[in-house]
Amino acid sequence: MNAGDLRDLSDDELVAKGRDLRNELFNVKVKRSTGQLENTALARTLRRNIARVESVLREKLGANQ
Repeated sequence: MNAGDLRDLSDDELVAKGRDLRNELFNVKVKRSTGQLENTALARTLRRNIARVESVLREKLGANQ
């Protein structure tokens, strides 16, 4: 996922994408704490993707004001 792809999404889609990523990150954290997580780099990737979504949202909302 890159920022260019995210810029093509609408505001509502970005909010939904951020919500989905946060839920997935929560699940990854639970799996990591119970020792069930195999791909430990997944949490880092999810955090970065959440930051990308928030950055694009901030860009779009800042342009509207």
